[in-house]
Amino acid sequence: MKKNSPIGVFDSGVGGSSIWQEIHKLLPLEHTIYLADSKNAPYGNKTAEEITKLSIKNTEKLVQMGAKIIIVACNTATTNAIVTLRKNYDIPIIGIEPAIKPAALQSTTKSIGILATKGTLSSALFSKTTQEFTKDINVVEIIGEGLVPLIEVGNLDGPEMNSLLEKYTNPMIAANIDYLVLGCSHYPYLIPQLKAILPTNVKIIDSGEAVARQTKTVLQSLNMLREEITTPNLQFFTNAETETLKFLLKEYSEKISVEKKDF
Repeated sequence: MKKNSPIGVFDSGVGGSSIWQEIHKLLPLEHTIYLADSKNAPYGNKTAEEITKLSIKNTEKLVQMGAKIIIVACNTATTNAIVTLRKNYDIPIIGIEPAIKPAALQSTTKSIGILATKGTLSSALFSKTTQEFTKDINVVEIIGEGLVPLIEVGNLDGPEMNSLLEKYTNPMIAANIDYLVLGCSHYPYLIPQLKAILPTNVKIIDSGEAVARQTKTVLQSLNMLREEITTPNLQFFTNAETETLKFLLKEYSEKISVEKKDF
């Protein structure tokens, strides 16, 4: 694997592009390839076996495309498939888990909310992390049913989205949470809407920055950071329509290419 090889990123759809943005911000010279498996989104209501099969398919594709490291930019895929992926591939693989630990450690009301998919909340890895860090914390876990499909079509702030968000945050507000952990890489695109609904003292945290820092750390330790300062190649592939990705990444439109591709 060469230093000049790309960072590979995959998600169940467009949401992991929120993680990509953090990686690109921290490592602006790196080539990247992003796979949006939107045809199979959402992963959150699939079985662990189905999620693992899809994760292997995406990983295989990125390996074929020459990725030097792979970011599983999907909480559901990480919590269900990362052990299998690491066992089967000798390329570094970085996952994404909900930021439960910082929320639990910093909460002063001792009450935190977690908004995630069913696939993440019911996974063994999520359960282990939650038990480890929330012994004396009240945790309000809510499945964000219906949010991912709306984000996948670019509907971030319509009436349907807002009524779902109000429904999901009401029990959290009632429980006096002071941290909301976003447990799905699609959800950072809803932060403005969530801020409008939640009390001002509630801090919203996601895993994007932590994943970007971990990616940099791993590449540094392997002496695999790209050293050329020519313009990086920033490629996005989706197996559904391209419009939502282009919409979510409009501030990067001059720098990126977005294509439809079967994988």
